[in-house]
Amino acid sequence: MGRDQRIYEEAAALWRQLYGEPPPQEADGSLVLDLLLTKLPDADYGRLVTPHLRPGNITFPRPAKA
Repeated sequence: MGRDQRIYEEAAALWRQLYGEPPPQEADGSLVLDLLLTKLPDADYGRLVTPHLRPGNITFPRPAKA
């Protein structure tokens, strides 16, 4: 089984778990993942506060460019 097939199998299994039906037939693994992930809400990255980490040790995703 190749890389693309493994991605499709994993994405299709996730789709079936979430929606209880098979993914769209014309979709490959990449498209299935795109469809799943675009429906997720934007994550809120609040600032971590801990005495064990200095601010320079904490990295967050860069904001999307508008």
